[in-house]
Amino acid sequence: MSAPIVLLLHGPNLNLLGEREPAIYGSDTLDDYVAFTTASAERHGLALEAFQSNHEGELIDHIHGARGRCAAIVINPGAFTHYSWAIHDALSAFDGVKVEVHISNPNAREPWRHTSVVAPVATGSIMGFGKHGYDLAIRAVAAKLGL
Repeated sequence: MSAPIVLLLHGPNLNLLGEREPAIYGSDTLDDYVAFTTASAERHGLALEAFQSNHEGELIDHIHGARGRCAAIVINPGAFTHYSWAIHDALSAFDGVKVEVHISNPNAREPWRHTSVVAPVATGSIMGFGKHGYDLAIRAVAAKLGL
């Protein structure tokens, strides 16, 4: 039997991890995050697919493509967190586990970052723990899937 698949999605500007605002986001690159999350998934008997885009429609296409194929989605929507009702709607049409994850704590930052339109359709949200938030997200997925 094949391992359940977790789709790991990263939104806009997360391709700049390691370069952009290291005081907030740290020095790890997107590749470091993907490798770290892949290792966590493997420890829990999960397979991981990763995708990053600066384009809302591409993220939505990947969410749609996960329907009926993936057991879970872990998503860091970046700035789309705060206004993308289209990502909200796409996630609401996905029947698996959905975890919203953020490297920093948006609630401890600028007021415009305090609202998440993704949170209402997520199984849960993890924020403010840096790279370790991704391990927490995978652990949450595994627990929800009974692994």
